[in-house]
Amino acid sequence: PAPPEASGAAATPAAPASAARAGAEPARATHAPQAVRFASLDRQARAALPVPGFWIRSRVAQANAPAMVLLHGCGGLYDDRGRLGARYLAVANWLGVRGVHVLLADSLTPRGETELCTQRLSERKVAMLERRRDALGALQWLAAQPGVDATRLGLLGWSHGGSTVLAATNLRIDEVDVAAPRPSLAVAFYPSCDAERRRGYAPSAALLLLLGEADDWTPAAPCKALAVEARAAAGVPTPRFEAYAGAHHGFDGAGPVRRRTDVAGGVHPGAGVHVGGDPAARAAAQATLDAFLRERWRLGP
Repeated sequence: PAPPEASGAAATPAAPASAARAGAEPARATHAPQAVRFASLDRQARAALPVPGFWIRSRVAQANAPAMVLLHGCGGLYDDRGRLGARYLAVANWLGVRGVHVLLADSLTPRGETELCTQRLSERKVAMLERRRDALGALQWLAAQPGVDATRLGLLGWSHGGSTVLAATNLRIDEVDVAAPRPSLAVAFYPSCDAERRRGYAPSAALLLLLGEADDWTPAAPCKALAVEARAAAGVPTPRFEAYAGAHHGFDGAGPVRRRTDVAGGVHPGAGVHVGGDPAARAAAQATLDAFLRERWRLGP
């Protein structure tokens, strides 16, 4: 059946079967993922595109709690069995322990896609324009939810989703400059930084970049340069970055490093890219992220 019209003010339950895609039992720090739809700023047939998502509320959140939008990478939100990816559920639980609510946003399936990684950049139907508009719509939805502090909203993304974080927080883009609400912080794991660096990056929020020095898919150097060259507005801190020696793309994952030859782009086109976890980098990034959230959002111990 066609999805219902999305509302920026309230959760619209999706089909019951969608909730089963969450797969694993909900972690004790969070309530069960609730399938919802929110209105993207992207429009199709002159109507706001309804974007599927999963609303995961913290069990330990205080009244008026912060909330984070999680933005998936080019592989999409789901695993190869159609369940919510383990990384996204784990991070939702990690945030839930800290009293942060989470919205997982699915930018691919409403546009008829399941993944982007193997597609040439010029052939992708879902690019930064669409993803940026989904992120901005997700922030509007979060701000309208009961129990959410609209002054403490965040964006957190990985790879293609990390690039989305940059695109959705760059005040050089007109629709970002006029958008409300704005996030108070943003986090990008190993994004591609070239496009926003060329545009000139003027952050709307405190930004933390978590990078792998050995990343040969989305290299760290342009992101370091973006942070150094950024022109932050009054009241917005200069972007911060950490880059981990020897860490590859996807260093926060649990799987071993492997070479992928089926993806577009990379530092050495045609030679493939390396993807996989690095326990030391993962632990260091987690500690940095924890400190960043506690500092910016005044979270308790």
